[in-house]
Formats: sequence, C-alpha cells, structure tokens
Amino acid sequence: MGPATGSQRQFPSGAKYAEALQHTQLCFDHPELKGAQPELTGLGLPRPISGNFASVFSLTSPSSGRRYAVKCFTRHVPDQERRYEAISSRLALLDPAELSQPWNLGFEYLPDAISVEGECYPVLKMEWAEAVTLSSWLDGNHADRLAVDRLADRFEELTRDLEAHQIAHGDLQHGNLLVASDDTLRLVDYDGMYVPALAGMGGTERGHRNYQSPLRGNDDFGVDLDRFSAWVIFLSLKAIAAEPALWSRLHEPSGEFLLLTEDDFTSPAGSARLQTLLAHPDRMVSGLADQVRTLACQPLDKLPPLTLTVPRQRPAATVITDTTAHSGAAAPGTGGLPGWMAGHVASATSPTRPAPSVASPDRFQVRTPLDVAVAIIWPVILAVTVVALVMGLSTVRFSPAVPLLAAAALSVFGRARRTERAEARAVLSGLTAELDQLDDPVKAEGKLQKVRAKFDAAEAKRTADHPRAQSKLTASHQVELQQIEKRRIRKRQELDKKIAELSSERGKALRKALAAQQSAYVRDRLGRRSIAQNPPHGIGPKLTARLAAAGVRTAADFTGYRSVPNAHYNSVGAELVLNNGRRIAVQGIGEAKAIALDAWRRQLVAAAEADQPTQLTAQERQSIDRDIEVRRTRLTAEIRSVDAAAEGSRAKAQKELEDGQARLTRENTLAGDRARRQRQEFSRRAVMLQQDSVRHAALSSAVETAEAHRRRLSLVRYLRFIYTGR
Repeated sequence: MGPATGSQRQFPSGAKYAEALQHTQLCFDHPELKGAQPELTGLGLPRPISGNFASVFSLTSPSSGRRYAVKCFTRHVPDQERRYEAISSRLALLDPAELSQPWNLGFEYLPDAISVEGECYPVLKMEWAEAVTLSSWLDGNHADRLAVDRLADRFEELTRDLEAHQIAHGDLQHGNLLVASDDTLRLVDYDGMYVPALAGMGGTERGHRNYQSPLRGNDDFGVDLDRFSAWVIFLSLKAIAAEPALWSRLHEPSGEFLLLTEDDFTSPAGSARLQTLLAHPDRMVSGLADQVRTLACQPLDKLPPLTLTVPRQRPAATVITDTTAHSGAAAPGTGGLPGWMAGHVASATSPTRPAPSVASPDRFQVRTPLDVAVAIIWPVILAVTVVALVMGLSTVRFSPAVPLLAAAALSVFGRARRTERAEARAVLSGLTAELDQLDDPVKAEGKLQKVRAKFDAAEAKRTADHPRAQSKLTASHQVELQQIEKRRIRKRQELDKKIAELSSERGKALRKALAAQQSAYVRDRLGRRSIAQNPPHGIGPKLTARLAAAGVRTAADFTGYRSVPNAHYNSVGAELVLNNGRRIAVQGIGEAKAIALDAWRRQLVAAAEADQPTQLTAQERQSIDRDIEVRRTRLTAEIRSVDAAAEGSRAKAQKELEDGQARLTRENTLAGDRARRQRQEFSRRAVMLQQDSVRHAALSSAVETAEAHRRRLSLVRYLRFIYTGR
C-alpha cells in the first residue's frame, strides 16, 4: 500500500491514471487486464470518463476479447473495500427471473490492481454495458411519445425492484441510468449504493444536486435515498411523453438535468420550469409536479416510494385536448387528480385551512321604503324643474339646481343605508385584515432560503471538520507515540551504555584494588624501617632524635624534601615533606642531609616495590565481580522499568485517543441529530410556507373579488335598481 497523509490515503489524478494506462502490460497484473487495449482519444491517449471520485476507462481484454469498464479511484472513500464486498454479495443474491429487467451489472473489486508511479491502487472492474445515457437517449427519442412513456414505466419497475430488495442506488440521475438497445435500463456507478449489510454506516456522497432533495444531508444513508430522485425522473419522463416539446423548452443541450434543476426544488415559487409543469393540462403531469413540489420540503424518511399502480397508458399519436381521457378519472376530493394518485399526491387545491369565501353581495336585493321614496322624488323633482324652466320661473330665490342636489343627496343617503354596502365593506375589511397578517410569501421564502443556506454552509463545515478533527487527533496520537518511543530509546541507550561500560569499570576496579594493596604493602615495609635502627649516611643519633621529635621516625613518615633558600646563612636549606603534605624544617637537616634521607627512602621503596603483590586473590576478584553483577542486575531492572513505563505511556495515549475518538463521535452524532431536527424544522416551515403561499394567493384573489363586488354597488347601479329591481 502507498503512503498516507494523516488518516486518508492520497490517490492519483485521472491524468496520472491515463498516463499509466498507456502501458497496460506494465501497470496491471490481473490476467484479464494485463496488456488490455484502452479506448483512445483523438490524440492517442486513454479516454477517461471522469466523476467526483473516480475516472472510468474502457478496456478490451486481450485474453477474452471482452470489454470492461475499469474505474480508477481519485479520492479516498471510507471503508471502500468493505462497501463493495457488501454490495457485490447483495447483488449476487438477486434472481434475474425476479427482476423486471437486467439492470444490475456484474463487477469485481480488485485491491492493489494498478501500479501508478511505483504505488499500487485498487480498481473496480465492471461489465461494459452497450447502452447510452438516459439524456442521450432522450435527445434522439423524445419525440416518440410511446417509447418515452414505455421507458417511464420501465423506470418505475426498476424502482420497484430496488425497493423490494431494500437497495438504494444513492445517485439516480441521467448519467447513471443507461438505456440498452431493447429499451431496458441499466444502472452504473455503485459507489454510493445502500444495501442492508451497510446499515449504520454513513454515506459517501450526496448524489447529483439536480436530482436530490434539498433536505438530503451527508448523514443520510438508507433505503429511502432514491425516492425523491425517482419521483423527479418519473415526472420528467411522463411529462415528455405527454408533450415532447417540453424537452426542447425546459432542457438545455448538454445540461446536467432532465427538466428540473436544484433551484426548482429549493425555490419552487420562483421556478418557471416547475410552474410550467404545475400548470400543464395533463392531470398526471401537473399532479406529479405537485407531488415533487411537496416532497422537496419533506424529510427523506417521510418520502413515499415510487411503487404505485401506475396505469399503463399509451399517449395517442395526435395532440390530446381532453386531458381527463388521457389521465384517468379524477378521484373525489383530490382536486381533479387522476384516481391512481389518490392518497399519494397532496393536491395544491386542498390546503389545510379552508379557502376564504367571498360572501359579499355584488348587487342590491330588496327595495326598502326609502328606496321607493328616492324613486318617486326623482321624477317629481325633474318635472318641477322642467316646468320652472319652461315657464321662466327660475329666479334667485328659486334655483332648479337646489331640488336636483336635494334628490342627489337623498339618493346617496339611500344607497348608504343599504345593508349590501355595509356587508361588502365588512367582508373586504375582514379579508384585507387577514391578508395583512400573512407575510409576503416571496420574502418569507427568500428569508427561509437564506437561513437554510447558512445552515447548509455550517453543516458542510461541520461534516468537513469532523474527519479533520479525527485526523488531527490521530496525528497528535502518533506524535505522542513517537515522543514516548524517543524517550524510551534515549533511556535505553543510556542504560545500555552503562551496562557496556561495566567491563571496563571491572578492569578499573581490579587495577584500583591491586594498586591499593601494593601501596599498603609499600607503606607497611617503609613503616618497619626505622631511622634509628638503620640510619642513612650522615644521620647520627642527635639528628635522629631531632627527626623523631618532629615526627619522622621511619621511611613511611615522609615522602621527600623541598629545597628552600637560607637567607640567614646565604645558603640553601631543606624541608621534609610529610605524608599529609605538610613541610617541616628540622635543625641540622640541610640540603645534603635531606638528599641523603630521600635517597635512603627511595632505596627502601624500590626494594618494597620489587617484593609487592602483582595480582589480586580469587576472593578479592570475586568481591569485585559480585559488585559488578549487582550493578548489572540493577541496570537490567531499570531497562525493564523503562520498557514498562513506555508501555504504560502508550496504553495511556491509546486510552486518550479512544476517549477523544469517542468524544468526537458522540459530538458528531449529537450534531447530526440536531441537524436532522433542524432539517425537519425547515421541512415543517417549508410546508407552512407553502400553505401560507396558497392562502396568500387565495386571500389576494378574494380581496380582488370583494373589491369588485363593492364597486358593483355604485350609485348608478343603485338608481337602476330602484327603478328596475335589477
């Protein structure tokens, strides 16, 4: 295995793999791959199909002639080999006769299979599928409504297979769904697949963003991974089958989506694509679009599987104008949705709160006595005014305008007293007040999206920080182990050096003990040579007595002499050096006498040294050897103590590592639980926001209707009513 940085191994890039694959005879040892011929680009280089975690190459085996898709990993995947073994074992148990179509492809995980720059890395060898991606198939077949509708049914059957065997692909999208020549489907890229044996492990990816629920997090990994993307793909296929032109209108050439993108799920209110599908005349299409809109704000574990008894309808060759004939009869209470979707699709026309009713009158009903009076007074006033004008009775004291203004004022008063006017104003006021209590749905959605984006960024940082914290903890543990080992080695070396020096110290001890014996022997011999009994030349009894009085009686009492100047006699005198280093002057002992004494002593020392012992006795050597062995035993015990202390330190460091890992796991689990609860809260708020948006739209419409009703109760309509009753 190659070197690792921290706790994660570094993998080659796609370009490095392509370079190695130019020489498959050298980079592979596997019999099917050694010397295989890769598919080449126009420049003669191996052609890669690159993804987030790997690069895939097409290789043709020289031994069997079979073509394989070989996936070379470019990033670390936790527990990669274990995951593929579990996936391979689960897929191997599938009975082809029980599957709707041969969608699963055989593969083999090969550890250390490819050599790149001297290091070996794993690859995944998978059967090559002679098929095209779903998006490429739609490019060429979207106008064939029967074929697209049939493919939608095949896709629904594939999701049934997955659900029935508790398998989730983890990344259902146009690039991982291949369409074979017989219009059956194949699934590729099993990196993020979930099988029951992997329960409890985390996911390795979040799937293609244009197919996944906005609420899917890094911790989500279970049998429900595919449910949202399944609804998205099924909706897209059914919509294209109903109206092939949608492929050109809503899809972009080479776009990484079918009809809907991530933005359509996170901001459905502002999505032109989703609104197009919601407003589609085909009830199945609009119902499925409404289902996707609803599911986008639901937690993954609450999503229903795409395992419905979908009617096997085939679109007619001509444009359908009667959508109910195409979609099936509407189920009662579902807002006009097809019967097969009842119980599975939440209709947008059935909000949780009742729609506001506009009960305000838009016309006058029954005439009152006041209305009759107004109806009578107008002809009378008009007649009087006309007579006055004809007869020329118009004067300053009588103006025709006065009765007309009085009649108009009475008409205004009569209309104001009508209960319809009061009811219309009350209804409009109530609806307006209720509308004012609701937040603007666009602003509320924007605010929620900002909070969600901030949460997602924090979650992304948390999920990225967790492995980094684990790596840091592991690295700190490795440093601590290195320090422990360094201290152990340093102390061991010191003790080993002392043990190695015991041999030389034994020699020193032997020599020192022998030298001490020899010195004692010489001192004893010198102590037995009295000056009085064997005086040196020139030393008489008188000088012997003086020397004895000064403490010099034998040859052992002094070690030599030192010459000193005698200023009194202008000559050189002498002082004897005692054993303790003190110097004494003895009367009568000049330089000549001192030389004679020293020569006498030297002769005695030479004679004694000639007879001194030259080696230690066996007992004396054993005593020294026992002391050396005691020291060797003590040093050996210290070595064992050093090793035991190092082992204890390693155990303590391991315990600290395990405690730290447990703490990080506990903190990450708690943070994951908080994140899941927060996503559920976002889901709840999104549902409420959707309901409030529907409520806001209904109230706005009701306010406009109430305002229109109020305007219909005008003065002109009042006058018409009092005369015509309408």
